[in-house]
Order: sequence, then structure tokens, then C-alpha cells
Amino acid sequence: MVEFGTGGWRAVIGDGFTRENIRRIAAALARRMLREGTAQQGIAIGYDRRFLSREGAIWFSEVMAGEGVAVRFVNLSCPTPQVMFTVKQLDLPYGAMVTASHNPAVYNGIKLFTRGGRDALQEITDAIASEANALSLEGIQSIPFEDALKEGRIHFIDPRDDYLDSILSRIDMEAIRHRRPRVVLDPMYGVSLTGLMTILYTARCDVDVINDRHDAFFGGHLPAPNPETLADLQAAVRDHHAQVGIATDGDADRLGIIDENGTYVSSNEVLSLLYLYLLRCKGWKGAVVRNIATTHLLDRIAERCGEQCIEVPVGFKYISSAMEQYDALIGGESSGGLTVRGHIRGKDGLYAAALLVEMICVTGKPLSVLVEEMYKEFGSFRMAEYDWGLTQDSKERIRGRIMERRELPDFGRTPQRISYADGCKVYFEDRWIIIRFSGTEPRIRIFAEAPAMEDAVGMVRVAAGFLGLPMKA
Repeated sequence: MVEFGTGGWRAVIGDGFTRENIRRIAAALARRMLREGTAQQGIAIGYDRRFLSREGAIWFSEVMAGEGVAVRFVNLSCPTPQVMFTVKQLDLPYGAMVTASHNPAVYNGIKLFTRGGRDALQEITDAIASEANALSLEGIQSIPFEDALKEGRIHFIDPRDDYLDSILSRIDMEAIRHRRPRVVLDPMYGVSLTGLMTILYTARCDVDVINDRHDAFFGGHLPAPNPETLADLQAAVRDHHAQVGIATDGDADRLGIIDENGTYVSSNEVLSLLYLYLLRCKGWKGAVVRNIATTHLLDRIAERCGEQCIEVPVGFKYISSAMEQYDALIGGESSGGLTVRGHIRGKDGLYAAALLVEMICVTGKPLSVLVEEMYKEFGSFRMAEYDWGLTQDSKERIRGRIMERRELPDFGRTPQRISYADGCKVYFEDRWIIIRFSGTEPRIRIFAEAPAMEDAVGMVRVAAGFLGLPMKA
């Protein structure tokens, strides 16, 4: 069974992620393009370093070509944002990336993009999944990859230079060259290394690298840049006396940051700092878009700067849509993805990393000082994030209590409002908590934000106890 979540289709390799399901998705998309009359405009297809990613991209391409769609195949593993950029640059109707992003190594999947280089909307992926699940494998047309190449149905492309040149054109390279910061990169065994090194070397940075080899098991760790996975980067920043450490997830659309002291800088803080930098140092104007589980510090910054903060459900497709609707300046999420107006309409870890290095060099201040100054001006916002794996039975039990019967614990204060737009979010005067199911894994997540970390953790503890989810004392 094929089912798309908030970040595309993802499944365990050999269970749901199979050649048969990949062929079904490709055929469903190809037939949609034939009905739309966009088949000859074609599709761009890329893949990351995960196990079976290249093979999956080949299987996908063979069906697309066999069904009559022109295929542009990126013939080297690459970042997801590079494929999104290619869809935008070539004005293609669709793009596809074989990746499971930050999921564990046992997963793989496919992300779909639409014209302009944006994540496909839910109604599109739902329709493709429905058609894919109804297809018989016997009726799917396919052509061997090498034959399709010879016949011109599949063309190799290399859009890397155009993609990187686009990023370089948007960054103040002279400011970075003037400071020449030392940067430590951690691609987390993923696909960002060549691109980030090109950008940083062009800016004359001193660069050290860790975890750069090809490892489909990601060194035995989750390829997600968070406090639990970046101990190596923290140590490397201290050892090399670097100004910043930069990590990207498996397909390089998210980033994690370590400051000059070896301290993790949260994605909420990075997004808030960059929004403030764009407003005050670059003099740009515009709203900010965040998802429902991202810091309200952005609301405070927007309000004091005469701008607006737009809240949307989890899923970057919703951020992209709101960015377009409101002509917003920046949009992002607490999991490390962000985008800036004028670039692609999806998250890009390489561009975000380059912009952050620019911010450090233009301001001339250490990252820890920038964070401290931001909190001093706008107040304290501390977020606690917890998640639990679920069985199908426990998922249905909790969903019934929270989403159907709408039962809630007593948090010791009166809510201002409650939203069920995406999970259950309870808003208080100076804090909030959200309970929602992951859109990519069988997990439940509880996030809470308050002026003090102990208050945020306390709210999570109340909710977890109410739902029968274990928390350490």
C-alpha cells in the first residue's frame, strides 16, 4: 500500500519500499502527466546516497520513459533542493527525488515536486497514491534504462553548477571573504559535501570536514541534525576552534548548527536569527511563515518589526503555499528546514547554511552572542520536544482520545484556544503545547514552548502521563 505523508512517500526497504511500489507510483504519475498534456515537457529525477536510491531512481525512470514521459535524470547523487531548483529553472511540470530524508537507514522513499520547484500538494499526492494502489503491474509500460538512454527517452543532466551559482549570487561573498571564518562541516554521510565545500571555498573559508564518506547506514546514527546526533560536530568545532559547525540531513534540505563554543543552536533559534537578520541588516520586508510546531518567538519578532507571522500545518508544502500567498520573506520549521523569498519554494540546507555564515560575517559577532542578544530583546522561548514509537493499536487509542473524543489533561491554567487543524495544539497566554502524529513514521510527538525549559518539560510530562506514554524521571 502506497501512502504519502507530510514529506512524501516513505517506507521500510523490502517491506513497502519495493520495486513494485516504485513502478506503481511512476505509472500513476506518468498517466497523470499524459492526461494533463505535460508528458513531453518531462520530469527531473534525482536520488541521494541511501541504499537502493540510485536503483529506485532507475526503476522509476524506466516506467516514466515506457509510459511516454521525457525523463531528465541527474546522474550523480545530489541534494533534494538541487532537484527542486532544476524543476524551477527548466519550468518542468514535475520532479521526483528518491530519498527518505532524515528517516532511519531502513527507510527509503520518494518526494514529488510540481512546477516552480515546490513540494506537491496533498491533493496531488493523494490522487497519485490512490491510482498507484489500484494499478496492476502487468499493465505498466517500461523500457530498460540503457535502451531508453539510447533512444533519447532518458537524458542525463548535471544541474549542480547552475544550482550552486544561484546560491552564490544571493550571498554576500565579499563579507565572508573579509572575515574568512573557520567552518566545520558534517554532511552526516549524505549529499551536501560537494555543494557546501564549493560555496565555502569560493568564499575563502577555512573548512574542516567530518562524516563525509558514503555510508548507506549513516554511521549507525539517525541522519537528522539534532542535539542527539551532533556530538561529533560539537567536539570538532571545539578542537578546530571554528566559528561555526554546520550539519545537514541525509538529503541536505535541513540543517543543524553548532556555535563557536560547541553548543547546539536550535532550529527555532536559527530561523529566528535569520529572519531578524534579513529584516534589520539586509533591510528586506515581509511576513514569516512557520508551521504549527515551531517557535512563537517568530511571532514576537514579526510583531515588533511591523510584520506578520503566518501559522500553517506541518508539511513544507503548506509553508511554500503561504509564502506565495503572502509574499512572505522567510518560512521554516522547528525540524531544521527553511526557505527564503526568491530562492526555491522548498527547504534548502545549503542555502540556509550559506546565509547563516554570511550573517556571522556581516554582523561580526559570534553566534552565541547573536542568540543571547535576541533573547535579551524579545524574551525567553524554550521548547521541549519528545517523541515515542507507536503500535497501530496504541496509535488508534490515542487518536480516539485526543482527536475524536477531544479529551485533554488539566495543565493548571486556562487555554486561550485549542486547534485541531493538525493534531491538537493548546494555546495559553505565554506558552503552548502540541500533540500530533508523525506524517512520515509510526510515532507521536509532543512539543511544548514556555518562557522556562522546566515549564515546557512539565507540560509535556502532564500530556505524556495523561496518554500513558513513559517519560524518564
